[in-house]
Amino acid sequence: MKEPHLVLGLGELLWDLLPEGPRLGGAPANFAVMAGQLGSHAAILSRIGRDDLGRRAVDILDPLPVDASGVQVDLVHETGQVTVDFSDGQPRFTIHQPAAWDFLELTDDWVHMAERADAICFGSLAQRCKEARQTIQTLAAQTSSKCVRVFDVNLRAPFYSGEVIQESLELATVLKMNDGEVPVVLGLLGLPTGDVAELGLDLLRQGAARLLDEFPTLNMVAVTRGSRGSLLVTRDDWHQHPGIPVKVADTIGAGDAFTAAMTHYLLRGADLATLNEAGNRWGGWVASHAGAMPQLPDRLREDMTATIGS
Repeated sequence: MKEPHLVLGLGELLWDLLPEGPRLGGAPANFAVMAGQLGSHAAILSRIGRDDLGRRAVDILDPLPVDASGVQVDLVHETGQVTVDFSDGQPRFTIHQPAAWDFLELTDDWVHMAERADAICFGSLAQRCKEARQTIQTLAAQTSSKCVRVFDVNLRAPFYSGEVIQESLELATVLKMNDGEVPVVLGLLGLPTGDVAELGLDLLRQGAARLLDEFPTLNMVAVTRGSRGSLLVTRDDWHQHPGIPVKVADTIGAGDAFTAAMTHYLLRGADLATLNEAGNRWGGWVASHAGAMPQLPDRLREDMTATIGS
């Protein structure tokens, strides 16, 4: 039997402090949990504090199909926290600092995992501090030439810059962002943004094409569009998906599930239509549940896999 793919979620592991109570999250951690539920050997590379929230994080991750053995424990800094409130159903984030994940430490174990990884996902938020930024970029550079390196932009003001975007894109093979982030990313890089007020499908495609032209290592740009689906663009092709109607509980983690499912099928050589279908199906499933890490029953996974096809 073939070994499952090794998929790494690198960056922040934190608690979303929601009106109804705290829930564990962080984009790379959400990504890794979803990748594990889909059948990969998924590992979280992050850092927590030696505090109650850190211990609770380990307790929650322990029964899930994700490898948390590489999560570091910081003796000085607290486990990350984000205050979340909602406006018209969309989350707004207040990200507290410093947090343990700002101090990701480059270790031999992490380097060995990166060297063996089939895919790695990292974002911009976890690079807000120099220590974590150096660790993330070094690990991404340590992966093999065949590794799928997903840069999930995940812009959270004021924790991003053109420099971090540029450096990350020079390492990435796949860029994932939402439609609202497209003009911001283009602007930070000094590339034409088009008419931002009229940011339709054609302009999104043009923006993706500019990024593919600018960064030779990039093979694909993925743009999520909320309830309107998603757009995937390569140098030779593109595909639009209209989205899957669902009753939304909250949108936290839905984009991370999209990225995990897209990566899962990308490692299996699927075409753009299948990548888009998988991303929208699993992203919609997470959006229909409260929290970013709903537990996935085996039967549902089997049924959804059969629906998606390959």
